[in-house]
Amino acid sequence: MQIAEIMTRDVAFLSADEPIQRAAQLMADLDIGSVPVCDGRRLVGVVTDRDIAVRCIAAGAPVSTRVREAMTPHVSWCYADEDAETVKAKMRDEQIRRLPILGSNNELVGVVSLGDLATRAGGTDDTLAGISEPARATGELFR
Repeated sequence: MQIAEIMTRDVAFLSADEPIQRAAQLMADLDIGSVPVCDGRRLVGVVTDRDIAVRCIAAGAPVSTRVREAMTPHVSWCYADEDAETVKAKMRDEQIRRLPILGSNNELVGVVSLGDLATRAGGTDDTLAGISEPARATGELFR
């Protein structure tokens, strides 16, 4: 099964020049935690609610700060014609819960989430386990 059969189409996206307040409002309106950032339809990054909180708000940045200041510019992605099992493996190995999907012209055509895989492709136990596994030892959290 190709990932195009599973992905969510018509995803919302932002321009890097938009303010983080617009990004946060879009996330609130759509009840999502991340939004692809595009130049036209070309993927240039992803901004998450955590990016905004940690990179901007915690540093005292104003809500007019541009998305480019908060976003993660180098993101993983896959092509729409890739096999679902390959995409699941990539998400597991890179510990990613959402992955932008590009078309043949490298334009954003969708997003696949762990939830999409669980409801439409099944067999996400290994993927979820890999994503949820700590990337490094975190030490003692509570004393």
